[in-house]
Amino acid sequence: MATPDAHPPTRDIPLNPNQRWRAYWVCVAVAAITILDLSKVNVALPSIEAALGSSSTELQLIVSGYVLTFGLALVPAGRIGDQRSRRALFITGLSVFTVTSLVCALAPTTTVLMIGRLAQGIGAGIQMPQVLGMIQQLFHGKERGRAFGLFGAAVGISTAFGPTLGGLLIAIGGPTDGWRGIFWMNVPLCLIAIALAVWVLPSTRERSRRRLELDPVGVLLFGGAVLALLWPFLFTTGSPDDNPQRWWLLVAFVLLAAAFVWWERRYDRGGKSPLIPFSLFRLSSYRNGTLLATAQFAALPALFLLTTLYLQLGLGLAPVFAGLVTVGFALSSAFASWIGGNLVVRIGRPLVVWGVVGVLVGVGAMAITAYFAPTGSQPYIMAVVLFLSGFAGGLVVSPNQTLTLADVPVRRGGVAGSVGQLGQRIGASVGTAVALSLFYATIYNERGSDAPRMVVFHDAYVIGLISVGIFLGLALVAGVADMTARRRDERSTDPVI
Repeated sequence: MATPDAHPPTRDIPLNPNQRWRAYWVCVAVAAITILDLSKVNVALPSIEAALGSSSTELQLIVSGYVLTFGLALVPAGRIGDQRSRRALFITGLSVFTVTSLVCALAPTTTVLMIGRLAQGIGAGIQMPQVLGMIQQLFHGKERGRAFGLFGAAVGISTAFGPTLGGLLIAIGGPTDGWRGIFWMNVPLCLIAIALAVWVLPSTRERSRRRLELDPVGVLLFGGAVLALLWPFLFTTGSPDDNPQRWWLLVAFVLLAAAFVWWERRYDRGGKSPLIPFSLFRLSSYRNGTLLATAQFAALPALFLLTTLYLQLGLGLAPVFAGLVTVGFALSSAFASWIGGNLVVRIGRPLVVWGVVGVLVGVGAMAITAYFAPTGSQPYIMAVVLFLSGFAGGLVVSPNQTLTLADVPVRRGGVAGSVGQLGQRIGASVGTAVALSLFYATIYNERGSDAPRMVVFHDAYVIGLISVGIFLGLALVAGVADMTARRRDERSTDPVI
């Protein structure tokens, strides 16, 4: 049988508080840059389509292909970081991200842009697990809650402010080449971040004489399972040209996933370190928190993308103004994440549950606004609704991150964080694909009808929002399940009087 410490436990990092927080902010800044690329490209899709003549499938791949390779790289990179140097992996991933951002900025064709985005996702997937593993290792107790609270604020700002930033860059650069600025901005920022990382990031492991255990069979089965799961959604655009045969890949996903689980358990019984330690999922806090985050991230990126498309295509707003509608969500989410990071130790899972409820109410309000509010006032009403929803959303992301990793041993922080991030990336890819397919399918189905243009886009937006509401409902179920499990555990440990 494999022992829990098949590798020596990761040592604490002997830094003073100022050094820890300097290292932390470098990590969080880079994570924010990579998360920005999940949302700021969304607002550029109409400009890319006009400039390069991209098809709807190609546009979907530009968005979701980044998510796919991001997800494929996460778990192996987290495993290597746990066994070797998180600092080295962080700098490697950041360097790949920098070079591929340059490729995207200079892309002469859609094909080159897609290849650049796929490679860019690999770079992001290499460095992101190191951020979470390093936070686990740098901080403990209440200080860790504060650190994850600020991390959640950065993620919230990056996700929601991305469309505004993208729209601003398009306005500055012009409708033809303005979208290139979205990738150009990464280059100087990442070069500065690389220099800072070399300077301030600590060495996170002792030099090890043990050979690296990466479980190559597990890596291949894992990669095949993730690819088979995401491929049908990546090519779901709502177009009549969509090939329904792609859904058979979900059968391959089930078979590959079953083979992966069997192999990992066999590998573990042989005394080796599996790619994913399934013992982590025996921790109810980790299991339920990961499910909640997956559903939450299936909802939020889809919400921003649908809203941006509706404001541009339906209401005719310029990209920069469409992006400005989401700024309120970013600001209030950042503030609430900071508050949530400080309150989560005292309040616990109920804080997250009420946050999910608040976001769900906000999605309903967005649908009502699109259907019943006067066209001219809709952007302003939506901006207010998103501001209020952002506060609720900020009470979900960072507190849930803290609760999810609270019971995970530090030596497994990297792989535990990367599995959680994988769930988020899969959720974002599936949620975005489902919402986009519903949005565009409604437009295709109603375009030949007698319905006015605005009614078509109303219907497309609201039908897309239904999928967002369903994913948030799943997140709520996971949150309530974890809250119930915690209360049951507390009662079972109460002393008998």
